[in-house]
Amino acid sequence: MDAVQKANSGHPGAPMGLAPAGYTLWTRVLKHNPSNPDWPDRDRFVLSGGHASMLLYSLLHLTGYDLSLEEIQNFRQWGSKTPGHPEYGHTPGVETTTGPLGQGFANAVGMAMAERHLAACFNQPDHAIVDHCTYVMCGDGDLMEGVASEAASLAGHLGLGKLICLYDDNGISIEGSTDIAFTEKVGKRFDAYGWQVIKVKAGSDPDAIEKALKEAKAEAGKPSIIMLKTHIAHGSPHKQDSADAHGSPLGEEEIQLTKAALGWKEKSPFDIPKKALDKFRKCVKTGEKVEAGWKSTYQKYTKKYPELADAWVNALTRFMPKGWENQLPQFTPDQSPGHPRRIGQGPQCRGGYFPQPDGRLRRPGAFQQNLYRRQPRIPKNRLRRSQYSFWRA
Repeated sequence: MDAVQKANSGHPGAPMGLAPAGYTLWTRVLKHNPSNPDWPDRDRFVLSGGHASMLLYSLLHLTGYDLSLEEIQNFRQWGSKTPGHPEYGHTPGVETTTGPLGQGFANAVGMAMAERHLAACFNQPDHAIVDHCTYVMCGDGDLMEGVASEAASLAGHLGLGKLICLYDDNGISIEGSTDIAFTEKVGKRFDAYGWQVIKVKAGSDPDAIEKALKEAKAEAGKPSIIMLKTHIAHGSPHKQDSADAHGSPLGEEEIQLTKAALGWKEKSPFDIPKKALDKFRKCVKTGEKVEAGWKSTYQKYTKKYPELADAWVNALTRFMPKGWENQLPQFTPDQSPGHPRRIGQGPQCRGGYFPQPDGRLRRPGAFQQNLYRRQPRIPKNRLRRSQYSFWRA
Protein backbone atom coordinates (compact mmCIF):
# COMPACT_ATOMS: atom_id res chain seq x y z
CA MET A 1 0.00 0.00 0.00
CA ASP A 2 2.75 2.44 0.99
CA ALA A 3 4.84 1.93 -2.15
CA VAL A 4 1.93 2.39 -4.54
CA GLN A 5 0.79 5.44 -2.61
CA LYS A 6 4.26 7.05 -2.69
CA ALA A 7 4.54 6.45 -6.42
CA ASN A 8 0.95 7.62 -6.91
CA SER A 9 0.74 4.80 -9.44
CA GLY A 10 0.39 1.04 -9.43
CA HIS A 11 -1.82 -1.78 -8.27
CA PRO A 12 -2.29 -2.37 -4.54
CA GLY A 13 -5.34 -4.66 -4.70
CA ALA A 14 -3.91 -7.96 -5.96
CA PRO A 15 -0.75 -7.82 -3.81
CA MET A 16 -2.96 -7.33 -0.75
CA GLY A 17 -5.28 -10.20 -1.68
CA LEU A 18 -2.41 -12.53 -2.56
CA ALA A 19 -0.17 -11.62 0.38
CA PRO A 20 -1.14 -14.73 2.40
CA ALA A 21 -0.43 -16.98 -0.59
CA GLY A 22 2.87 -15.25 -1.29
CA TYR A 23 3.92 -15.51 2.35
CA THR A 24 3.00 -19.19 2.53
CA LEU A 25 4.71 -20.16 -0.70
CA TRP A 26 7.92 -18.21 -0.14
CA THR A 27 8.47 -19.04 3.53
CA ARG A 28 7.11 -22.60 3.76
CA VAL A 29 7.32 -24.27 0.36
CA LEU A 30 9.49 -22.53 -2.26
CA LYS A 31 13.00 -23.93 -2.70
CA HIS A 32 15.12 -20.80 -3.11
CA ASN A 33 18.23 -19.12 -1.76
CA PRO A 34 18.04 -15.32 -1.44
CA SER A 35 21.85 -15.23 -1.14
CA ASN A 36 22.20 -16.81 -4.59
CA PRO A 37 19.13 -16.13 -6.77
CA ASP A 38 20.54 -18.00 -9.78
CA TRP A 39 21.57 -21.40 -8.43
CA PRO A 40 20.50 -23.94 -11.04
CA ASP A 41 18.06 -26.18 -9.16
CA ARG A 42 16.01 -23.49 -7.43
CA ASP A 43 12.25 -23.52 -7.82
CA ARG A 44 11.01 -20.97 -10.33
CA PHE A 45 8.40 -18.37 -9.39
CA VAL A 46 6.56 -16.38 -12.05
CA LEU A 47 4.17 -13.53 -11.31
CA SER A 48 2.09 -13.64 -14.46
CA GLY A 49 0.00 -10.60 -13.51
CA GLY A 50 3.02 -8.32 -13.68
CA HIS A 51 0.98 -5.25 -12.77
CA ALA A 52 0.88 -6.74 -9.24
CA SER A 53 4.66 -6.40 -9.05
CA MET A 54 4.68 -4.92 -5.55
CA LEU A 55 3.80 -8.36 -4.20
CA LEU A 56 6.94 -9.83 -5.76
CA TYR A 57 9.14 -6.90 -4.73
CA SER A 58 7.87 -7.13 -1.16
CA LEU A 59 8.64 -10.85 -1.01
CA LEU A 60 12.10 -10.35 -2.47
CA HIS A 61 12.97 -7.64 0.07
CA LEU A 62 11.49 -9.39 3.08
CA THR A 63 13.07 -12.78 2.41
CA GLY A 64 16.54 -11.29 1.97
CA TYR A 65 17.27 -10.80 -1.72
CA ASP A 66 19.47 -7.89 -2.80
CA LEU A 67 16.56 -5.48 -3.00
CA SER A 68 16.73 -2.73 -0.40
CA LEU A 69 13.89 -0.90 1.30
CA GLU A 70 15.05 2.22 -0.54
CA GLU A 71 14.31 0.45 -3.82
CA ILE A 72 10.84 -0.42 -2.54
CA GLN A 73 10.34 3.25 -1.69
CA ASN A 74 11.40 4.13 -5.25
CA PHE A 75 8.74 1.88 -6.79
CA ARG A 76 8.03 2.84 -10.42
CA GLN A 77 10.70 5.57 -10.41
CA TRP A 78 13.21 6.00 -13.21
CA GLY A 79 16.39 4.00 -12.62
CA SER A 80 15.03 1.95 -9.71
CA LYS A 81 15.14 -1.85 -9.47
CA THR A 82 11.38 -1.84 -8.92
CA PRO A 83 9.73 -1.00 -12.26
CA GLY A 84 5.98 -1.17 -12.78
CA HIS A 85 6.28 -4.68 -14.22
CA PRO A 86 9.01 -7.17 -13.25
CA GLU A 87 11.93 -7.27 -15.67
CA TYR A 88 14.30 -10.22 -15.99
CA GLY A 89 17.96 -9.29 -15.48
CA HIS A 90 17.06 -5.99 -13.85
CA THR A 91 15.89 -7.09 -10.39
CA PRO A 92 17.53 -9.95 -8.45
CA GLY A 93 15.13 -12.88 -8.10
CA VAL A 94 12.87 -11.98 -11.03
CA GLU A 95 12.72 -15.06 -13.27
CA THR A 96 11.04 -13.53 -16.32
CA THR A 97 9.72 -10.24 -17.65
CA THR A 98 5.92 -10.15 -17.36
CA GLY A 99 4.05 -7.49 -19.24
CA PRO A 100 1.08 -8.64 -21.38
CA LEU A 101 -1.40 -10.78 -19.47
CA GLY A 102 -1.02 -14.50 -20.06
CA GLN A 103 2.63 -14.17 -21.05
CA GLY A 104 3.96 -15.18 -17.65
CA PHE A 105 1.67 -18.20 -17.51
CA ALA A 106 3.00 -19.39 -20.87
CA ASN A 107 6.58 -18.71 -19.78
CA ALA A 108 6.01 -20.87 -16.70
CA VAL A 109 4.85 -23.75 -18.89
CA GLY A 110 8.05 -23.37 -20.89
CA MET A 111 10.12 -23.42 -17.69
CA ALA A 112 8.42 -26.61 -16.56
CA MET A 113 9.10 -28.18 -19.96
CA ALA A 114 12.75 -27.12 -19.69
CA GLU A 115 13.02 -28.70 -16.23
CA ARG A 116 11.71 -31.99 -17.53
CA HIS A 117 13.97 -31.94 -20.58
CA LEU A 118 17.08 -31.09 -18.53
CA ALA A 119 16.21 -33.84 -16.06
CA ALA A 120 15.91 -36.33 -18.91
CA CYS A 121 19.22 -35.23 -20.42
CA PHE A 122 21.36 -34.99 -17.30
CA ASN A 123 19.89 -36.88 -14.34
CA GLN A 124 21.20 -40.34 -13.59
CA PRO A 125 19.52 -43.04 -11.46
CA ASP A 126 21.89 -42.38 -8.57
CA HIS A 127 22.30 -38.60 -8.99
CA ALA A 128 19.49 -36.14 -9.75
CA ILE A 129 20.84 -32.63 -10.32
CA VAL A 130 17.61 -31.32 -11.89
CA ASP A 131 14.57 -31.59 -9.64
CA HIS A 132 12.61 -28.38 -9.12
CA CYS A 133 9.09 -27.02 -9.42
CA THR A 134 7.73 -24.04 -11.33
CA TYR A 135 5.11 -21.89 -9.61
CA VAL A 136 3.06 -19.29 -11.41
CA MET A 137 0.66 -16.78 -9.89
CA CYS A 138 -2.06 -15.54 -12.21
CA GLY A 139 -5.41 -13.81 -12.19
CA ASP A 140 -8.61 -13.61 -14.21
CA GLY A 141 -6.96 -11.37 -16.80
CA ASP A 142 -4.29 -13.97 -17.53
CA LEU A 143 -6.82 -16.75 -18.00
CA MET A 144 -8.89 -14.64 -20.39
CA GLU A 145 -5.96 -14.60 -22.82
CA GLY A 146 -5.62 -17.14 -25.60
CA VAL A 147 -1.91 -17.68 -25.01
CA ALA A 148 -2.66 -18.98 -21.50
CA SER A 149 -5.27 -21.39 -22.86
CA GLU A 150 -2.89 -22.81 -25.45
CA ALA A 151 -0.08 -23.17 -22.93
CA ALA A 152 -2.39 -24.79 -20.37
CA SER A 153 -3.58 -27.30 -22.95
CA LEU A 154 0.00 -28.24 -23.79
CA ALA A 155 0.97 -28.53 -20.11
CA GLY A 156 -1.93 -30.87 -19.47
CA HIS A 157 -1.10 -32.96 -22.52
CA LEU A 158 2.51 -33.34 -21.39
CA GLY A 159 1.53 -34.07 -17.79
CA LEU A 160 3.88 -31.46 -16.30
CA GLY A 161 3.44 -32.49 -12.67
CA LYS A 162 6.02 -29.98 -11.41
CA LEU A 163 4.01 -27.02 -12.70
CA ILE A 164 1.76 -25.44 -10.06
CA CYS A 165 -0.49 -22.44 -10.69
CA LEU A 166 -1.93 -20.23 -7.95
CA TYR A 167 -5.04 -18.61 -9.41
CA ASP A 168 -6.17 -15.35 -7.80
CA ASP A 169 -9.91 -15.95 -8.10
CA ASN A 170 -11.09 -12.59 -6.77
CA GLY A 171 -13.88 -11.91 -9.29
CA ILE A 172 -12.66 -8.38 -10.07
CA SER A 173 -11.17 -6.84 -13.21
CA ILE A 174 -10.22 -3.24 -13.87
CA GLU A 175 -13.69 -2.54 -15.33
CA GLY A 176 -15.53 -4.05 -12.37
CA SER A 177 -16.89 -7.51 -11.65
CA THR A 178 -15.61 -10.25 -13.94
CA ASP A 179 -19.27 -11.10 -14.60
CA ILE A 180 -19.13 -8.36 -17.23
CA ALA A 181 -17.05 -10.48 -19.59
CA PHE A 182 -15.82 -13.68 -17.91
CA THR A 183 -18.33 -16.21 -16.58
CA GLU A 184 -16.82 -19.54 -17.63
CA LYS A 185 -16.12 -22.36 -15.17
CA VAL A 186 -12.33 -22.11 -14.95
CA GLY A 187 -11.98 -25.26 -12.86
CA LYS A 188 -13.89 -27.35 -15.39
CA ARG A 189 -11.80 -25.96 -18.24
CA PHE A 190 -8.55 -26.93 -16.54
CA ASP A 191 -9.95 -30.31 -15.60
CA ALA A 192 -10.65 -30.84 -19.31
CA TYR A 193 -7.06 -29.84 -20.09
CA GLY A 194 -5.85 -32.64 -17.82
CA TRP A 195 -4.89 -30.54 -14.79
CA GLN A 196 -5.46 -31.32 -11.13
CA VAL A 197 -7.90 -28.70 -9.80
CA ILE A 198 -7.67 -27.78 -6.10
CA LYS A 199 -10.04 -25.26 -4.54
CA VAL A 200 -9.24 -23.16 -1.46
CA LYS A 201 -12.28 -21.28 -0.20
CA ALA A 202 -10.30 -19.20 2.30
CA GLY A 203 -7.57 -17.61 0.20
CA SER A 204 -6.26 -15.74 3.24
CA ASP A 205 -5.62 -18.89 5.31
CA PRO A 206 -1.91 -19.84 5.16
CA ASP A 207 -2.51 -23.33 6.53
CA ALA A 208 -5.16 -24.09 3.90
CA ILE A 209 -2.87 -22.72 1.20
CA GLU A 210 0.07 -24.80 2.42
CA LYS A 211 -2.09 -27.93 2.42
CA ALA A 212 -3.13 -27.21 -1.17
CA LEU A 213 0.48 -26.65 -2.25
CA LYS A 214 1.54 -29.96 -0.73
CA GLU A 215 -1.33 -31.72 -2.48
CA ALA A 216 -0.26 -30.14 -5.76
CA LYS A 217 3.36 -31.26 -5.29
CA ALA A 218 2.23 -34.80 -4.53
CA GLU A 219 0.57 -35.11 -7.96
CA ALA A 220 3.42 -36.12 -10.28
CA GLY A 221 1.38 -36.87 -13.38
CA LYS A 222 -0.57 -33.64 -13.83
CA PRO A 223 0.03 -29.91 -13.52
CA SER A 224 -2.06 -28.36 -10.76
CA ILE A 225 -4.11 -25.20 -10.48
CA ILE A 226 -4.99 -23.98 -7.00
CA MET A 227 -8.10 -21.80 -7.16
CA LEU A 228 -7.79 -19.29 -4.33
CA LYS A 229 -10.94 -17.41 -3.36
CA THR A 230 -9.40 -14.08 -2.44
CA HIS A 231 -10.46 -10.49 -1.86
CA ILE A 232 -8.85 -7.72 -3.84
CA ALA A 233 -7.49 -5.09 -1.41
CA HIS A 234 -7.99 -7.50 1.49
CA GLY A 235 -8.66 -5.56 4.70
CA SER A 236 -9.54 -2.22 3.14
CA PRO A 237 -12.82 -1.03 4.70
CA HIS A 238 -14.04 0.82 1.60
CA LYS A 239 -12.14 -0.71 -1.33
CA GLN A 240 -12.03 -4.44 -0.64
CA ASP A 241 -13.74 -6.37 -3.49
CA SER A 242 -13.84 -3.20 -5.56
CA ALA A 243 -12.31 -2.32 -8.92
CA ASP A 244 -11.19 0.93 -7.26
CA ALA A 245 -8.20 -1.01 -5.89
CA HIS A 246 -7.21 -2.18 -9.38
CA GLY A 247 -4.61 0.16 -10.79
CA SER A 248 -4.72 3.15 -8.43
CA PRO A 249 -3.53 3.99 -4.90
CA LEU A 250 -5.88 3.54 -1.96
CA GLY A 251 -5.28 7.03 -0.56
CA GLU A 252 -3.58 7.99 2.70
CA GLU A 253 -6.78 7.91 4.76
CA GLU A 254 -7.83 4.50 3.47
CA ILE A 255 -4.34 3.12 4.11
CA GLN A 256 -4.55 4.12 7.77
CA LEU A 257 -8.03 2.63 8.05
CA THR A 258 -6.80 -0.59 6.45
CA LYS A 259 -3.81 -0.86 8.78
CA ALA A 260 -6.14 -0.44 11.74
CA ALA A 261 -8.54 -3.05 10.38
CA LEU A 262 -5.67 -5.53 9.95
CA GLY A 263 -4.29 -4.85 13.42
CA TRP A 264 -1.15 -3.24 11.99
CA LYS A 265 0.26 -1.02 14.74
CA GLU A 266 2.91 0.78 12.65
CA LYS A 267 1.42 4.03 11.38
CA SER A 268 4.39 5.43 9.43
CA PRO A 269 4.94 4.30 5.82
CA PHE A 270 7.31 1.39 5.21
CA ASP A 271 7.67 0.39 8.87
CA ILE A 272 8.50 -3.32 9.17
CA PRO A 273 8.47 -4.86 12.68
CA LYS A 274 11.76 -6.60 13.45
CA LYS A 275 9.93 -9.74 14.56
CA ALA A 276 8.23 -10.02 11.18
CA LEU A 277 11.41 -9.30 9.22
CA ASP A 278 13.39 -11.86 11.25
CA LYS A 279 10.80 -14.51 10.43
CA PHE A 280 11.00 -13.81 6.70
CA ARG A 281 14.81 -13.67 6.76
CA LYS A 282 14.98 -17.27 7.99
CA CYS A 283 14.67 -18.05 4.27
CA VAL A 284 18.33 -17.05 3.88
CA LYS A 285 19.73 -19.79 6.13
CA THR A 286 17.19 -22.32 4.89
CA GLY A 287 18.07 -21.53 1.29
CA GLU A 288 21.81 -21.76 1.87
CA LYS A 289 21.34 -25.17 3.49
CA VAL A 290 19.23 -26.46 0.60
CA GLU A 291 21.71 -25.23 -1.99
CA ALA A 292 24.60 -26.77 -0.04
CA GLY A 293 22.83 -30.14 -0.24
CA TRP A 294 22.47 -29.75 -4.00
CA LYS A 295 26.15 -28.81 -4.36
CA SER A 296 27.16 -31.96 -2.51
CA THR A 297 25.13 -34.05 -4.95
CA TYR A 298 26.56 -32.13 -7.88
CA GLN A 299 30.15 -32.69 -6.75
CA LYS A 300 29.57 -36.43 -6.63
CA TYR A 301 27.91 -36.20 -10.05
CA THR A 302 30.91 -34.43 -11.61
CA LYS A 303 33.28 -37.15 -10.40
CA LYS A 304 31.15 -40.03 -11.65
CA TYR A 305 29.88 -38.42 -14.87
CA PRO A 306 32.55 -35.89 -15.93
CA GLU A 307 31.47 -35.66 -19.58
CA LEU A 308 27.85 -35.02 -18.67
CA ALA A 309 28.99 -32.48 -16.08
CA ASP A 310 30.94 -30.62 -18.76
CA ALA A 311 27.91 -30.68 -21.04
CA TRP A 312 25.78 -29.38 -18.15
CA VAL A 313 28.10 -26.40 -17.68
CA ASN A 314 28.07 -25.72 -21.42
CA ALA A 315 24.27 -25.81 -21.45
CA LEU A 316 24.00 -23.39 -18.52
CA THR A 317 26.52 -20.96 -20.02
CA ARG A 318 25.13 -21.40 -23.57
CA PHE A 319 28.59 -22.37 -24.80
CA MET A 320 28.87 -23.48 -28.43
CA PRO A 321 31.88 -25.60 -29.48
CA LYS A 322 34.34 -24.23 -32.01
CA GLY A 323 33.21 -24.84 -35.56
CA TRP A 324 29.51 -25.19 -34.79
CA GLU A 325 28.66 -22.75 -37.57
CA ASN A 326 30.17 -25.11 -40.14
CA GLN A 327 27.23 -27.45 -39.59
CA LEU A 328 24.67 -24.83 -40.62
CA PRO A 329 22.86 -25.69 -43.86
CA GLN A 330 23.78 -23.74 -47.00
CA PHE A 331 21.23 -22.45 -49.50
CA THR A 332 21.66 -21.25 -53.05
CA PRO A 333 19.64 -18.33 -54.49
CA ASP A 334 17.23 -20.73 -56.20
CA GLN A 335 16.52 -22.61 -52.95
CA SER A 336 14.04 -20.76 -50.80
CA PRO A 337 14.94 -21.22 -47.10
CA GLY A 338 11.35 -20.47 -46.16
CA HIS A 339 10.14 -23.99 -46.91
CA PRO A 340 9.19 -25.75 -43.66
CA ARG A 341 11.51 -28.67 -44.39
CA ARG A 342 14.45 -26.33 -44.81
CA ILE A 343 13.57 -24.37 -41.69
CA GLY A 344 13.84 -27.61 -39.75
CA GLN A 345 17.43 -28.18 -40.89
CA GLY A 346 18.72 -25.47 -38.53
CA PRO A 347 17.72 -27.10 -35.22
CA GLN A 348 18.55 -30.52 -36.63
CA CYS A 349 22.17 -29.54 -37.16
CA ARG A 350 22.34 -27.91 -33.74
CA GLY A 351 21.15 -31.10 -32.11
CA GLY A 352 24.48 -32.78 -32.75
CA TYR A 353 26.12 -30.67 -30.06
CA PHE A 354 23.92 -31.39 -27.06
CA PRO A 355 23.10 -34.34 -24.77
CA GLN A 356 20.19 -36.48 -25.82
CA PRO A 357 17.19 -37.08 -23.53
CA ASP A 358 18.56 -40.53 -22.68
CA GLY A 359 21.72 -38.99 -21.18
CA ARG A 360 23.98 -39.94 -24.12
CA LEU A 361 26.39 -37.44 -25.61
CA ARG A 362 26.84 -36.80 -29.31
CA ARG A 363 29.87 -34.93 -30.54
CA PRO A 364 30.08 -32.89 -33.76
CA GLY A 365 31.77 -35.83 -35.48
CA ALA A 366 28.74 -37.98 -34.75
CA PHE A 367 26.34 -35.46 -36.25
CA GLN A 368 23.31 -36.92 -37.95
CA GLN A 369 21.37 -34.88 -40.47
CA ASN A 370 18.03 -36.27 -39.33
CA LEU A 371 18.79 -36.42 -35.60
CA TYR A 372 15.61 -34.68 -34.48
CA ARG A 373 13.44 -36.26 -37.11
CA ARG A 374 14.42 -39.79 -36.09
CA GLN A 375 13.67 -39.36 -32.41
CA PRO A 376 10.20 -40.45 -31.28
CA ARG A 377 7.86 -37.75 -30.08
CA ILE A 378 7.35 -37.50 -26.35
CA PRO A 379 4.11 -39.04 -25.11
CA LYS A 380 2.35 -37.86 -21.98
CA ASN A 381 4.31 -38.25 -18.74
CA ARG A 382 7.41 -39.66 -20.48
CA LEU A 383 10.83 -38.34 -19.51
CA ARG A 384 13.43 -40.18 -21.53
CA ARG A 385 14.46 -41.32 -24.99
CA SER A 386 12.34 -38.78 -26.80
CA GLN A 387 11.79 -35.12 -27.47
CA TYR A 388 8.83 -32.82 -27.04
CA SER A 389 6.27 -32.53 -29.77
CA PHE A 390 3.98 -29.56 -29.64
CA TRP A 391 3.27 -28.72 -33.26
CA ARG A 392 -0.26 -27.41 -33.72
CA ALA A 393 -2.35 -27.56 -36.85
